[in-house]
Amino acid sequence: MTAALIVWTLVQLLVLGGLAENRTQQGLYADLREALARQTAPLGGQIEPGTPVALLSIPTIGLEQVVIEGTASGDLQAGPGHRRDTALPGQEGISVLYGKALTFGAPFRSVPRLQEGDGIQVTAAQGVYTYRVDGVRRAGDPTLGALDEGEGRLTLVTMEGSGLLGSFAPDRTVYVDATLVGEAAVPPAGRPSGVPDAEKALAVDVGVLPTLVLVVQALLLAVGAVLWARSRVPGRALWVLGSPVVAAAAWLVVDHVARLLPNLL
Repeated sequence: MTAALIVWTLVQLLVLGGLAENRTQQGLYADLREALARQTAPLGGQIEPGTPVALLSIPTIGLEQVVIEGTASGDLQAGPGHRRDTALPGQEGISVLYGKALTFGAPFRSVPRLQEGDGIQVTAAQGVYTYRVDGVRRAGDPTLGALDEGEGRLTLVTMEGSGLLGSFAPDRTVYVDATLVGEAAVPPAGRPSGVPDAEKALAVDVGVLPTLVLVVQALLLAVGAVLWARSRVPGRALWVLGSPVVAAAAWLVVDHVARLLPNLL
């Protein structure tokens, strides 16, 4: 059972999680498109985590993802997340986006390969904006200078590894800075001045522990029920009835365990 759970965990994080992220992205894209058409897309202030706020497109690495509000590990399972205490993409100031590098589709896996001058396009409530990559930073590298009034900057944050297997073992944070081409939009007041620890880079969401205990109990009960029914229910019927229940419980367990991993992973 332990071996099966470990294999299932890896398959869900690396394969099935990507399929789930892609399906979620389709729904987010439809929601964002409708919000933009109705002019109800968020402009600022207090935005509910999980709300789509922008469409991010980077042609040089083939990336097109809907960005949601929030950067906790659970939020990033749906795609790139916007750090809530920074400006929205396209607005004056620095906008910070987090994205996973390995699990749940790894939308930011190729971000560290961006080079100076590469273009990044963002579609948000206040228009379509183009950024030009300034460079890639790692720990210890100098940061860029302060912005002047009316300027905007986009910083993409993810993880990377080294060597041939670096993509499968990211171990350090990497930042990609890009400067807005043209004048930035004016942000409305009311943005959060900070975020919880769970929404910072490389953070884990320990708040999920109580729910994790419950879903683990549900999985154990499901497995126990299947084992109890082995001698009482025909094999084919037991497979049909028991497999979906056990798989659903296992999915919930891994989904919650994933939130205890660093959010950028």
